Amino acid sequence: MWSQLIDFVLQQERAIELAAAFLLGSGSWGIVSTTISRLRRRRQTPPPEAETATPSDEAPGGVGEEASAHPAPFAPEVAAKDEVLAPDLSALVEDEAFEPESAREITPVGPPLAGPTRSWWTRLRDGLSRSSGSIGEGFAAILTKRKLDASMLDDLEDVLIRADLGVATAARIAKAIGHGRYDKDVDVEEVKAVLAAEIERALAPYARPLEIDGGKKPFVILVVGVNGSGKTTTIGKLAARFSSNGHGVLLAAGDTFRAAAIEQLRIWGERIGCPVIAREQGSDASALAFDAIKEARQRGAGVMLMDTAGRLQNRAELMGELKKIIRVMKKVDPGAPHAVLLVLDATVGQNAISQVEIFGRVAGVTGLVMTKLDGTARGGILVAIAEKFQLPVHFIGVGEGIDDLAPFAAKDFARAIAGIEA
Repeated sequence: MWSQLIDFVLQQERAIELAAAFLLGSGSWGIVSTTISRLRRRRQTPPPEAETATPSDEAPGGVGEEASAHPAPFAPEVAAKDEVLAPDLSALVEDEAFEPESAREITPVGPPLAGPTRSWWTRLRDGLSRSSGSIGEGFAAILTKRKLDASMLDDLEDVLIRADLGVATAARIAKAIGHGRYDKDVDVEEVKAVLAAEIERALAPYARPLEIDGGKKPFVILVVGVNGSGKTTTIGKLAARFSSNGHGVLLAAGDTFRAAAIEQLRIWGERIGCPVIAREQGSDASALAFDAIKEARQRGAGVMLMDTAGRLQNRAELMGELKKIIRVMKKVDPGAPHAVLLVLDATVGQNAISQVEIFGRVAGVTGLVMTKLDGTARGGILVAIAEKFQLPVHFIGVGEGIDDLAPFAAKDFARAIAGIEA
C-alpha cells in the first residue's frame, strides 16, 4: 500500500510542478522539487512501521557542546541526472513542515516556546479557572432560593476551606459575606465580589516586587525548593525578565545532582543570551557557588541567579548541604545571598506550608514564587501561606510559556480566583 501510494504521487510529479509554477510562482519551485525528491528517497525505504532507529536519528549533542537549539536540516543528497529542478535546501530550513521526522520526535529540554500573545489578565484568569470554577460551583450549589442563614454561611466556609484558603481566612470571609445580609436573598455574583475584596485585603500587604539593589554587584539570588516545583524553569524566566530590563545576568547551575537540570539551565542561558557557570554532575555545589560569584564580579554582572538541587524539607542531611552553600557564598560576599526565593508548586496544597516553614528556617527565605496555579483547584493555598508566614509574594506562574510568570498583583489574583470576569 505504501509503495503504491508513492508510485501514484511520482507519476503525477510533472503535473505538480506545472501546477505549482502556475499557482505559487517560481519562488516555490524549490519546495515542490524537494518534496518530490523526498518521495523518491522514501520509495526505496520500508514503510514507517518497519523502520528502525539509527544513530543518525538521535538528538544533536548536549548544550555543553554548543548544540543547536533547533533541529538541524537533513543533509542534501546528490541530485539524480534526470532531475530538472535541484532541491532548494534553504526552503527546507525556513519551512517547519519539512523538518525531519526523527527530529520532530525528540523533545528538547529547555524553555518552552511562547504561545499566542495574550494579556496577563487573560492568562491569569484562565490559569486560575480550576480554582475559581470549583469555588463558583460550590457557591452556586449552596445559594438556593432560600434566604441567607447561619447554616448557609457554614457551607460557604467549607467551600473556601476545600479551596485551601485556610480555616482562619475562610471563617473571616464567611463572616464578611454574612455581614448585613442575614435573612436576605444573596446571589452568587454578590458573594464572589465579597470574596475578591477579602482576598485582596489579605494579600495586598505581601504583594511586593523583587527589587534589585544596583549597589550590590552581583545581586545574588539563591533559588530553593523541592524537586518538581519548577525552580530551573523559574530561574530561566526570571533571567529573561531581568535581562530585558537591562540587568546583566549570570546563571549558576547549582543543581549538580541532576544532569538534566544542568543541561536545562544551559539551554535557557543560550536562548536568552546569559552566561552559565556549570560543573559536571556530582560536583560540589558550594564550590560552584564560590566560583560563580567571583565570575559574576569579573564579568560585571548585575544579577546572579543560582539553582539548587531539589530537597525534601524533611531530609536533614540535604538541608545541611543548602546551609553549606550559603556559608560559602558569605565567604565571597558577606551580604550574599541578597535574596532567597522559595519556589512553591501550588498543586501540592497544604504540603507547601511545611515547605515554607522549614526552608525559611534553614535558608532564610526572603520571598516566594508560586508556580503551577493553573494545575490545581486549590489555588487559595497562596492566601493561607501569605497570611501565616507574612512573606512577600514576588511572582506567580500560570503556565509553561516564558510570559506565564509575572509579578504578583493582589487585586488581579483576587478577582481571578473569585471568578470575576473583568
